Amino acid sequence: MTLQQFLLILQARARLAIYTLLATVLTTLVVSLLLPKQYTASTAVVIDVKSPDPIAGMVLPGMISPGYMATQVDIINSNRVAQRVVRQLRMDQSPVIREQWQEATEGKGDITVWLADLLQKKLDVQPSRESNVININFSGADPAFAAAVANAFAQSYIDVNLELKVEPARQNAAWFQEQTRLLRDKLEAAQAALSSYQQKTGIVRTDDHLSHEMAKLNDLSAQLTVVQAQTADSHSKGKSAGGSDTLVEVMQNPLISGLKADIARLEAKLQESNINLGKNHPQTRRAESELASLKGKLASETQKVSASLNTSYEVGKQKEKELLDALEAQKALVLSLNRERDEISVLQRDVESAQRAFEGVSQRSALTRLESLSVQTNAVVLNPAAEPTQHSKPKILLNVLVSIFLGTL
Repeated sequence: MTLQQFLLILQARARLAIYTLLATVLTTLVVSLLLPKQYTASTAVVIDVKSPDPIAGMVLPGMISPGYMATQVDIINSNRVAQRVVRQLRMDQSPVIREQWQEATEGKGDITVWLADLLQKKLDVQPSRESNVININFSGADPAFAAAVANAFAQSYIDVNLELKVEPARQNAAWFQEQTRLLRDKLEAAQAALSSYQQKTGIVRTDDHLSHEMAKLNDLSAQLTVVQAQTADSHSKGKSAGGSDTLVEVMQNPLISGLKADIARLEAKLQESNINLGKNHPQTRRAESELASLKGKLASETQKVSASLNTSYEVGKQKEKELLDALEAQKALVLSLNRERDEISVLQRDVESAQRAFEGVSQRSALTRLESLSVQTNAVVLNPAAEPTQHSKPKILLNVLVSIFLGTL
């Protein structure tokens, strides 16, 4: 086939091609004009994921996770939000809508669920790629209704988002409140046990009391050591009482020393008298009598010193026995105080442990209770939907261009 033949064929069929193109375009235009107009209202919601939580005081880890924005989109598309929109706009109370529901379902099911499904079919949620803004688009035949539904979806999402945050906190708050009550009872029981034991033993500050009694024990032990040494010394001297002249107490006694000096002087005088006057001379006899008297006094005084040593020994033994008894009693008291201190230490640790547990749970309970009372959320409406002035569907120009392209083919 030559080029000329091809051009002749096109010329012969040009009229048919033009009629076909015109028919396609006219049909598309008529259909587009006859289709009901759809208006799309759009509202923008911004999600704050960087500000710290006002109660926790830090940015929650879940907010910075990669899937956080996708989760928010799923929440907006959820049945819970859609049903809340139905209740917020009171669509289920409209007689006209209830009649449509009766015709469509024969009264079966829940009208709120039915309406929510219809709204979800006309809902389009698009997150921004480079920001934390989510666009909520709703299409409808009535521009005012479309704007109202778009704004209702935004507000319902914010409300549901707050509920999802508060509901677990309320459940946790109730649990923490119960735990706080139980731990408070445990703390009070531990404090009562400690107080009762302190009243029973009469001990408030165990360390001070024990230190005082330990000092008394050490003092008694020191006294006993001194008395035992003195008693042993007295016993040793008492055994050597036969050689009492060599005792330190005898040698250092001034009266005995004086008597010994007098005896020595009188013995010298007696010896001189024996030589000069003779044994039978009255002066010699008088000297002998005085010497015998002095020796008797010396023996008597020496005996007194020896007797005093024996008395000191007996007194020392008695005092030693008393100190031993007192020492044993003090040891028993210190041991008893040690046991009581250990028991009180256990009770005090129980109180401290219960106190720490109670304070920790109380603090967490207070935070959880604040979270349950929160009225703040990290989502806010950035641009509320306005009533659209131009319909979004059908797109007549686009449809005509497509029909021209298809008709040309």
